[in-house]
Amino acid sequence: MTLPSDTLILRHATPADLAAVDGLLARSYPRLLAPDYPPSVLVLAVPIISRARPELLASGRYWVAEDAAGRVIGAGGWSGHAPSPGDGSGGVAGRLAAVAHVRHVATDPDVVRQGVGRALMARVMDEVRAAGFVAMDCMSTRTAVPFYAAVGFREIGPIVVSLAPAIDFPAVQMVCDLP
Repeated sequence: MTLPSDTLILRHATPADLAAVDGLLARSYPRLLAPDYPPSVLVLAVPIISRARPELLASGRYWVAEDAAGRVIGAGGWSGHAPSPGDGSGGVAGRLAAVAHVRHVATDPDVVRQGVGRALMARVMDEVRAAGFVAMDCMSTRTAVPFYAAVGFREIGPIVVSLAPAIDFPAVQMVCDLP
């Protein structure tokens, strides 16, 4: 099932979206990651990764997807620099200037597989191409690997993301060449 295009609104996020994006991440990550991560990992990681990044919301490179009622049901964006170690990421490809980085993508668990994530990533990838980047780097959760593969990313391999001292999060490094 796909949401009708007239019920999905994509727009750049603003700092005023902080609470809505926090709510989305808090709804999404615990439910969607549970099948692929043990509770011992989730209990430590979810409080860290389910916080919106104010600098992303203000960057002009972060998007929200709203339903017809104005509820934020998806979010995600990109940066032109590698995520910093303290923000729950930090990519291998970040050393390359022509590589953009996928940042904090999530979809509301009630609308997964209805085209929200695909619409967001299409918008993000178009924007990244227009900015002159030739590839994108992604540190995917185990759960999101099939999604990223479906939008053109390929797996590089497993990585461990240091979220905080003594809090590591298993992830998968992925890349996508942008034609």
